[in-house]
Parts: sequence; C-alpha cells; structure tokens
Amino acid sequence: MNNDGAPSMLLVGLVGRQLGLRVGLQVVQTMTCSRWGTPSAQGLFQDGDLVIGGLFSLYYQPPATAHDFTQLPHYKPCTGLENLPLQYIYAMLFALEEINHNSTLLPNVQLGYHIHDSCALPPWAMQAALSLVGGDSTSCNSEALPDYSAGYGEGAGESKGDRPVPLIIGGSSSITAMILCRVLGPLSMSYTASCPCLSDRRQFPNFFRTMPSDIYQARAIAQLAIRFSWTWIGAVVANNDYGHMAVKVFQEETQGKGLCLAFVETLQRENIVNDARRAALTIQASTARVILIFTWYTDVRELFLQLANINVTDRQFLASEAWSTSGNLLQNPITSKVAKGVLGVAIRSSPIPGFENYLRSLHPSRRPHDEFLIEFWENEFGCTPAATLLSSYASLPPANANRLLQKSTLPPCSGTESLEGVQNIFTDTSQLRVTYNVYLAVYAAAHALHSLLSCPDRDSPSGNNSSMCSSPKHIKPLELLQHLNNLNFTTPQGELLYFQGGDIPAKYDLVNWQKTPEGSQKLVLIGRVDGFDLQLNESAIQWSTGSSQVPVSVCSESCPPGTRKANRKGEPLCCFDCIPCADGEISNKIGSLHCERCPSEFWSNAKRTACVPRQLDFLSFNETLGITLTTVAMSGAAVTTAVFVVFICYRQTPMVRANNSELSFLLLLSLKLCFLCSLVFIGRPSVWSCRFQQAAFGISFVLCVSCLQVKTIVVLAAFRSARPGAGALMKWFGPGQQRGSVCLFTCIQVRIVIICIIWLLLSPPVPQADLDIPGLQVTLKCAMASVVGFSLVLGYIGLLACSCLLLAFLARKLPDNFNEAKLITFSMLIFCAVWVAFVPAYVSSPGKYAVAVEIFAILASSYGLLLCIFAPKCFIILLRPEKNTKKHLMGR
Repeated sequence: MNNDGAPSMLLVGLVGRQLGLRVGLQVVQTMTCSRWGTPSAQGLFQDGDLVIGGLFSLYYQPPATAHDFTQLPHYKPCTGLENLPLQYIYAMLFALEEINHNSTLLPNVQLGYHIHDSCALPPWAMQAALSLVGGDSTSCNSEALPDYSAGYGEGAGESKGDRPVPLIIGGSSSITAMILCRVLGPLSMSYTASCPCLSDRRQFPNFFRTMPSDIYQARAIAQLAIRFSWTWIGAVVANNDYGHMAVKVFQEETQGKGLCLAFVETLQRENIVNDARRAALTIQASTARVILIFTWYTDVRELFLQLANINVTDRQFLASEAWSTSGNLLQNPITSKVAKGVLGVAIRSSPIPGFENYLRSLHPSRRPHDEFLIEFWENEFGCTPAATLLSSYASLPPANANRLLQKSTLPPCSGTESLEGVQNIFTDTSQLRVTYNVYLAVYAAAHALHSLLSCPDRDSPSGNNSSMCSSPKHIKPLELLQHLNNLNFTTPQGELLYFQGGDIPAKYDLVNWQKTPEGSQKLVLIGRVDGFDLQLNESAIQWSTGSSQVPVSVCSESCPPGTRKANRKGEPLCCFDCIPCADGEISNKIGSLHCERCPSEFWSNAKRTACVPRQLDFLSFNETLGITLTTVAMSGAAVTTAVFVVFICYRQTPMVRANNSELSFLLLLSLKLCFLCSLVFIGRPSVWSCRFQQAAFGISFVLCVSCLQVKTIVVLAAFRSARPGAGALMKWFGPGQQRGSVCLFTCIQVRIVIICIIWLLLSPPVPQADLDIPGLQVTLKCAMASVVGFSLVLGYIGLLACSCLLLAFLARKLPDNFNEAKLITFSMLIFCAVWVAFVPAYVSSPGKYAVAVEIFAILASSYGLLLCIFAPKCFIILLRPEKNTKKHLMGR
C-alpha cells in the first residue's frame, strides 16, 4: 500500500541532504545537540527493559510549514486525527501487553514503547525516527549518542523518551521506509510499505515488513483476468512507482496469454481533477468493459465522480489493495452508482481475539497521558474529559495539560461515556487488515528479541530457550538482524510466520462489493491468494451487471472452432478477425491461431471443426449420369443389332453384297462390342473390372478399325482393277484375302493383347481412391501402376485409324454411286476428332467425370462409325429400294 508521489530515490537523497545540512548548521552555531521539535510532547510512551519504536501516520493535515525542511525544529502539531491509524497504534499496544503477560515469550523482560506521529510526511517521519534512535538528550556528549556497534541502551538516559530503540515498527509508505533504512542504523519493520524495490537486500539489508510486495497483488489481478478470459482491459494507475510497477508486472504476467491493455491512464495527485476527467473520457470511449485501477482511494473517489458526471455505470472494476476495502468509497452514494460488483485484492484479514474488548474498554480516565485517546474522545463524544482528569493534571505533561485547558470551551464529559455502543471504523474489528500487519510486526520483533536474548539449556534434550542470558542493554543490530532473518514461529492465531529476505509469504484476500437489500454495498470475502496460488469461489461473486454472469471484455470475440485468428494490421494482438479454415483444414478449439490439415484419407466437415473419413465416389448405375450413359450405350447396341438384322434380311441385295457383306457383319459385331464395353466402366471398380476394361476396349476398337481399313483397301483395289492391265489386282485381293487381312491386323492386336495380359498379371490396374483431388468425396478409380500396356493399345488403334483415314482420303474421288470410301472418310474424321478431343478433356476432368469422358468418347466414336457408314445404306435398303440395284450402284 503506497501513497508515494515523487520518485523515491530522489526524495530519499533530498531528505538526507536537507537533514544533514540542518544538523551541521546547528552544531556549528551552538556546539550542542538539539532535538528537532518536541516529538515527545505528542506521542505515547512506556518505558521497559526493551523499548520498541512506533511510527504511524495518525494525522492527515500538516501545518503550513510541513514541506519547509528548515522549519522542522519549530514544531507545530498536525491536525485531523484519523481513526483507522489510531486503531493501528492500539493494536501495537495490545500486542505488547499480550507479550508482557506471556510467561514463555521474553520472560522477565518488559517491553516498552515510544510511539510518534509522522503526519504522513517523510521529513516528519525522519524527525521522529531520529528522536527514537538517539533519545531525547539535549547535550552533545559522547554518551548521549547511541553506539550502534556496541549495542543499544548503553549510556542512554532512563527517563521517558531517552531510551534509544533497537527496532522501529513504522514507515507507512515505501518512501518513508526507504528513508528510515538508508539514513538510520536500527532495523525497520513496516506494516504497509509494499514497493518491490524494498525486497533488495543489498540496498535495504535492515528492512523487514509484514506487508507483501506489490508484485504479488499485480500477479493476482493478472491471474483473475486470465481466469475470466478478459483480453481487453483498461488501466488507470497512479503516476508513481506504485502504478508503473503494477502495469509492468501485469503485462509480464499476461505476456503470451492473449491479453492486452486497451489504454493506460495515469493520475497525478497535484492535478487529480483534470487527470480524472481525462481518464473518465478515455474509459467512456474505450470498448474495454473491465478497468484495472491501481491508485490511492482518494484518487479513485475523484475518478468515480467524473465517471458519474458522464453517466458511465456499466464497467467492471478491478481494485488494488489501496482502495478495495475503503469504507469511504464503499458507502459513498456516487461510488455505488458507478462501481458495482468491484472485484479486488485486499490485505489479508485475520481476527485478533480480545482486541475488540480491549478497544471498547479504553477510557481517558485509565490513560490520562494518552493524548491521542483524549482527542479521539473529544471528536467522538463532543465533550472534554478535563473534569475527570483534573486530579491527574499533576502527572500530565505540560503540553497535554495546556491542551486540555485550551479545550475547556467544550462541555465537560459526564464520565459515563463509553465505547461499548460506538460503531465506527475505530471500533470495527470485523476485518482487521493493516491492523493485523501491525500485530504481526510486534510479535515478529518480540520473537526475534527472545531468540537473541535466550540461552538454550544445553542439558535439556529439547533445547528449551526459556532461560535468558543476554542483557537487554547489550543488543547489537547485526545480531538482531540475524535472528530476524532466521525467524520462524507460530502466531497466536496459529499462522506460521517467517521472513524470506525481508518479506513474509504473500497472502491476500479476494473481495467483492455486493449490494445489500437495503441498497448499500458491503464487502464480501470470495477467495484468497497464497503466494502464486489463487483460490476463488466464483459462484459467490456478484458482478457489475448485478448477476452471476461473468462480464465480457474483449477487443474481438474469440474465434469459434472452424476459424483461425488473423491479426489486424497496426492493432494490438487482442484485436483480430476470424478467418474460416480452408477446405481440408480444421480447428477444433476456440481461438485457434492456425488451422490443421486433415490426413489424406480424411476431409474437413462443413463446419471445419473435425476431420471425417472421405466418401468413396464412382460413376454409379443409379445416378443420372450413369443411367444416361447406360441408356445411350444400350441404345447404340440395339441400333447396331437392328442394322445387323436388316443386313441379314437383305444380304442378297446389291447394296449389302457390294463391298463384302462379311466385313459389314464383322464391323457391326465389333461396333456392338464397342457399345457394350463402355458398360464395364460404369459401377464400383473392382479388381476384375479394372483388368477387363482396357482389354475389352482395345480389342473392340482394333477389330472395328481393322474392318474399316480392309474395306477401304477393297474399294481402292476395285477401282484400280478397272484400269487397263490392272484386272489381276482383285484376284489377289478377293474375299479370302480380305478375311486374311482382317485376321492379320487382328493377330497383331492379339500379340499386343498378349503383352497386355502379361502387363495385367504383373502390374494390373487396381481400384484406388484418388486422394490427390481435394474434396470430401474421393473418386475410386482403376489406377494403373504402369501405362506401357495401355499406351501400346491406344497407339495401335491410333496407327490403324490414321492409316485408314489416309486410304479413305485417297479414295474420295472415285465414282459417287459406288464410293464407300467417302463414308469411311467421314466416319474416320469423326473418330479421330473425338479421340483427339478426348485427351485434354480427360486430363482436366475431376474424379468420376474423367470416366464419364472416356465412356462418352467410346460412345461418340462408335455412333460416328455406325451412322456414317450404315445409315446411308439402310436408308436406300429400307426407304429407296429402287436404288438398291446393280445398275444404279455401278453408275458410270
């Protein structure tokens, strides 16, 4: 808990230089030591065998000369008594009374106390601390100054205020703690200084504290942000080490966790109104719904006032321990309008048994020397206890007696006033936080002194430390420092306490501001922080919305499964767009940075959230395309059969006999096989269908093209024989020779078929899914391990087709009436055009459509041959029988 303004190191040095200068001037001018003011005139004192110093910020209104270091010797008291620091003082006194009545802790040693007010100003704290460590002697003799190397108490006076103290419990701010450690010799134990810099034992070897370092509460707040997935948070912090450290630790803790600070606004105490107004406007303009505030409660009060003026009431605030338990804010009506459901880190609380009864039993009549209690009594009851203390004036210090007389304008108290029925911040012991830190500090000091002064009984196996052998007047700081470093004890509340360096284990409470049925707000404990371990009861939290629904504070909504993050250029990492995963990629987590590619056998589902097995796809007889191709193939086979029947019926007519009817029947048979072989390509590929496809296709088309080539040769031979001297040509190319030619061409193909059979046996096509094609559906096709055999089949068909086309082209000018070469020419042109177009179409067609293209090429070329060659003949046979004569066919 810090309320530090200027940079601490600078202030420490400045105070030291000013103090040294002033002391030097006084020594030169008077050659005598003089106290800075009269701190003993306003404080609490109790002598004992050992005296512990206390330094508290009891008043909050310093005099006009408070910041003028040269005026410090001319003491003017502060005003504005604070009730809560007064409770801290009595916690120290209560702890000392418990220890003095404890027969096992510091037996036969009475602890006293010298307590001063620092007025919440570091120079004033230094003034009081110098008085504590040097005593109140007024001369400069060597015996008056404490000898730190020899021990405390030697040569010091025994009257009130003259005993130097070996340890000071105080330093309400980190700056004050630094000054005490750097300038003074004795040990310092703070109950509120929380600057992480004080953990550096090289710079502050004589510093201890019962308040955790601010690093831990900043980490706890960062863990809360991570836990509730708040990735877009605004920050308003004090413009000093306290606030800057919080931002630094928060960012370090959340680095790599996807959290960003939307803005960081700073508040300067000297310009709080303008800074608070600027911060309020920033909060209003920001999309961040969760705001971290790390500053003093008075700054927060002004910030909430500015937010109320612009009607910003829907933010969720995260509070540091400096204001999370502030009663002034909790009961402020403006605060209740702006800050609802505040979630904060608080100094851990713990009950102190008997402390409430101790506070309520306090009475000026029993503590006539307690000026703090007298002033509190006057403020609380509006009367002066002068009448009840009149008999004690003789024993009162002059300053106290004069002050009581000056206050005589107040009505005298009746003597029946009591704190039993008073309910205020002083008597409230429901949540003792800093008060408990003071209590722990006193017990830590007592146990360290006990360890230092005790002599273990060497004859006792248990090592009982009950006997005291060292003198309280021979305490050396280095020895006490060593015992504090090794301290390990259990408090009366059963808590194990030890120091790690100068720090105790970090423990915090997690608190929540909740609305009561009466409309006010109360503080509810919802969890605890123990070091880095955070325990939280989420179901007990009441959020700013008034419900149990966790507020959302993000720059961009988390990317759902099936998408990935894409950072926006020039914006923080928390601001991003969600890009859908590409086909074949998935993301099954919220906020994925990358999409993962599915294995080749799997594909992404429609939502891109899971990889599902790819579905096998093939050209089926049940789908539209398969039905269409099957119908066309069967129709072609049926038409071919019909032509075959017509030719059988009219086999004696000149039209059928004109060009070797046997070749025509053989051609029709091969065409029918061509139509039927296309059906092998339809349906689910199997091992045998894959082997049969190419063989059937190759044999059918070789037979077909061989017949056409022989027909073309016959036509050429017939017309060449009509020339003089060429009559013997037809004798060498009669029907027998024609059949032999077909057999020859076919035998060549048979040899190729034998080669193909060997290929099919050694490296046959097998059904295989085509995983290279993207998509949920993967085509099941016949994959060829080697294309040599298939290339030989296609190459031979192409060779026959080209030679047939060439021969038919040479015979195109023969007499029209008898010239079948023209029909063959047109049919071969169609045949070649189809198969030339087939190659690019087949390569570019995906999946099962490549099979459909191959079937289409088979059917198209078969229909081209059937129609171009046999349609004109059937037309004459069936519809123009008068032209089906030898005379007409012979023509010229």
